[in-house]
Amino acid sequence: MFIQTESTPNPATLKFLPGQTVLETGTADFPSKETAHKSPLATRIYAVDGVTGVFFGNDFVTVTKADETDWDHIKPSVLGAIMEHYQSGQPVLEGDAETASGHAEHTGEDAEIVGQIKELLDTRVRPAVAQDGGDITFHGFDRGIVYLHMQGACAGCPSSTLTLKMGIENLLRHYIPEVIEVRPVAA
Repeated sequence: MFIQTESTPNPATLKFLPGQTVLETGTADFPSKETAHKSPLATRIYAVDGVTGVFFGNDFVTVTKADETDWDHIKPSVLGAIMEHYQSGQPVLEGDAETASGHAEHTGEDAEIVGQIKELLDTRVRPAVAQDGGDITFHGFDRGIVYLHMQGACAGCPSSTLTLKMGIENLLRHYIPEVIEVRPVAA
């Protein structure tokens, strides 16, 4: 098994490509060791000292490290953990563990606007940020303000504010006049 790695815009995060499907649909975010219990793969990766975040996409695993940890020290262990998992035959997620489709539900008078927002996120934004090992999902819309949740490499990335403000906000405001601003939300 050959696992490729790619850097991301977030220096604390690396993208690992195992060369096979990680998740059939959706994404799975494990922002702490305590949240990893429903994933044998995430549990293995968190066993590596210095890992602070694990995120799964369709064909990649994004791993975030602590600031004081050097990639040169933990990258071989993370690669080993991913390889061990795939050789074990265990599932990526156990039993009733669910993947996230991503977007929060929204009903009410703004349903049409929210539909347009989700459509633009799915077609223009999410494929681009998946290339960088992350995901951005709709969280809410209130009085012209769009709230987005950043995951994987996007969470805590130094350039995420710029991406939100200059990229996503401009895109949404261009196509949807009702959008005034875009703001990030915590998990």
